[in-house]
Amino acid sequence: MTLEEAKGYVLWRAREMGLQAELLFVENRELSLRAQGGRLEELKEARQGGVGLRVVAEGRVGYAYTEELSQEALDWALEEARENALLSAKEGAIPPGRPLGNHDLLGEGLSAPLEAKRQAALGLEKALREDPRVRAVLMGGYMEREVRVALESTQGAQGAYRAGLAGLMGSFVMQEGESLKQGWDFRPSKEFHALEPGRTALEFLEKTARLLGARPLRTGRYRAYLEPKAMASLLMVFAQALSGKAALEGKSRLLGRLGERIGSEFVTLIDDPTLEKGLLSRPFDAEGTPAKPTVVVEKGIFRTFLHNSETARALGQANTGHAQRSYKGTLGVAPSNLYLAPVGNLKLTEGVVITEFMGLHAGANPVSLDFSLQALGLWVEEGEVRYPVENFAVSGNLLELLQTVEAMGDDLDWVLLDAAYGSPTVAVAELSFAGA
Repeated sequence: MTLEEAKGYVLWRAREMGLQAELLFVENRELSLRAQGGRLEELKEARQGGVGLRVVAEGRVGYAYTEELSQEALDWALEEARENALLSAKEGAIPPGRPLGNHDLLGEGLSAPLEAKRQAALGLEKALREDPRVRAVLMGGYMEREVRVALESTQGAQGAYRAGLAGLMGSFVMQEGESLKQGWDFRPSKEFHALEPGRTALEFLEKTARLLGARPLRTGRYRAYLEPKAMASLLMVFAQALSGKAALEGKSRLLGRLGERIGSEFVTLIDDPTLEKGLLSRPFDAEGTPAKPTVVVEKGIFRTFLHNSETARALGQANTGHAQRSYKGTLGVAPSNLYLAPVGNLKLTEGVVITEFMGLHAGANPVSLDFSLQALGLWVEEGEVRYPVENFAVSGNLLELLQTVEAMGDDLDWVLLDAAYGSPTVAVAELSFAGA
């Protein structure tokens, strides 16, 4: 069957069986090219996709999926979802929907020929090798991802979209005297033609070169300046506490704190799936709720959790349109483009610039929001960077960190992790540093 035939057939059969049903089609395509030593070492392209069904039978919810669009496979998936619903204790309903339209958020973004993408990977790798401090280039590469999504339900939802992104990535080792540092970075963009291999290589090299010759940092409490990459990684941890699903499961320290101050007046946190150049923008979520910007924290005040229809109903709050699921999975909650709004009042005085954190999954607890993380950084005195520092860990609690934010820059930058996280450089009054 074609996709259109499959959607029509599933919804017709579901109605015949007396079921509410929602069909989510997702197809992912990924292309990666890796260069080393002036040659293309690897070219990979992969596709994966299928249809995920969510049905409601006798008031309970069940799921199933198939990667085939044959009548037999669709019949099996529909029956499997119905049986799973009847065995489930989870009550629910497919939310009312409406026509959502077809959207192309990618346009000509990835339409360049393969040879141009090959030259981008080779050009980045060559530019990295040209710095005399580079001892080895482990990889210079290009990556692109494209996703096609279609959604339709017996309750009226109907829509589709295409989205994607491209990016350059590099891994290398730099040396100055006896100091060695390994760099790895990734620069994403919505469009291939916006990528600049030469300029990107210089950015990668500058970020790593400034850490050469690092000195040990003495243990103490210092003013901290978290660069966008470092702060964005902490936002990924904090985002789990913002999930309505985590709140419903009693796994969020923010439960019961709506309307309360959880950050300083400089903290405004927004998730906006409608950003024109947003890395993970989308017109609607995995249930067909139309996308809209959501102010999660407004000048330090906690305004809302991120919700899908189930968590919103269970907690008696408004659905924010943050339903997420793969065609293989069950309904969850996730941000799209989550960022701290820039303020532009940042001035360096003294303390430590934290350039990046390491070991995030092991060293940060999304429930307690405590963290203790190895980090790299720069020592600042009298408003100037004096030298790089290393061999230290930073510890604290994310809620306490947000409450002691003193200033923010205007250098908003994005990091692609499990979602897109954006931040300017953030100044925090004091953090605990364990070093020499």
